[in-house]
Amino acid sequence: MKTLELDRISIAYPDQSVRAGVVEAVREVSFSLEKGKIGCLLGPSGCGKTSVLRAIAGFLNIHSGEIRIDGKTIATPSQSLAPEKRSVGVVFQDYALFPHLTVAENVAFGLTRGRRLGPGQPLPPDAQEMLALVGLTDQIDRYPHELSGGQQQRVALARALAPRPGLILLDEPFSNLDIALKERLAREIRDILGQTQTTAILVTHDQHEAFAVADEVGVMFDGALAQWGDPYTLYHEPNSAKVARFVGEGALISGDQIGHRVSTPLGELPLKPCCCHDEVSQLKPVRVLLRPDDVVHDDHATLSARVVRKAFRGADFLYTLELPNGEQILSLVPSHHDHALDEPIGIRLEADHVVTFGDAEPVSPF
Repeated sequence: MKTLELDRISIAYPDQSVRAGVVEAVREVSFSLEKGKIGCLLGPSGCGKTSVLRAIAGFLNIHSGEIRIDGKTIATPSQSLAPEKRSVGVVFQDYALFPHLTVAENVAFGLTRGRRLGPGQPLPPDAQEMLALVGLTDQIDRYPHELSGGQQQRVALARALAPRPGLILLDEPFSNLDIALKERLAREIRDILGQTQTTAILVTHDQHEAFAVADEVGVMFDGALAQWGDPYTLYHEPNSAKVARFVGEGALISGDQIGHRVSTPLGELPLKPCCCHDEVSQLKPVRVLLRPDDVVHDDHATLSARVVRKAFRGADFLYTLELPNGEQILSLVPSHHDHALDEPIGIRLEADHVVTFGDAEPVSPF
């Protein structure tokens, strides 16, 4: 059974400055999550992803469609189950910990219905288990202001998990943390949710966070869900150039496609049926997506390209390379291959997923 199902939900806000009196923030969004899976809504600010999260939590009403949890309808335009009756836990962007309560009391809050623990009163077993799971049993008597950002986040997660909700919602949970801490906590949260077999939805604008945590990711633009799939598919088989640009680096180069083959400045390439977004029976100009890992530096290759830009990333360089016809591509190269600007280097393609789009897209790296 699906833990969460969204069936063509739309959300609108009152706005007297427009003729209709409302502005549609979310348009017919549909997706589902099985038990124990982690989903993510990924998109730029203002795309509607947080509105979807708030509607699932019960903080916003929907204007069309239906939301179901464990097969039970919890929201339609005419009825909405109260947030506290949805078996949904929420981890807010600012953690929303109670500053006057200790770590133990914060985590036990949902179990004791807000009552403070008396002197010597033991923690409820579920609170003890969650504190142990997030590694904070030695911090139970401290207050939120005495904790680091990462510790506060783990307290917020433990508090949300302690009542054993069927679903956890995480709203930009890493936005206030530095990069190294983000990466470590993303792994920790994925492990914790996996151990508790908790279904979760994460909202973020950062593709690295989405890919590190989620089993399935939905990319949103302008209130609509552009594509839903696992991270590998989104990266290698985006259904539009807009999705391709948002979820990774790469370049679009010119090509001529017929059937499941395309000719490019780098030679002729095969196409998988899933990656031909325009079915063509006769020769047609297209744009071909190449990721940096598709272009391999090879000193013995017959094809070469000129280094026009380089970005050192520690373990590797990201080279911007100019082809003989003037088009540019990106290549990720181990950092011991340190080439000078304007130097020609040998390249070859190792691309399992070559994707084509219509030729209205500009030829350029991104």
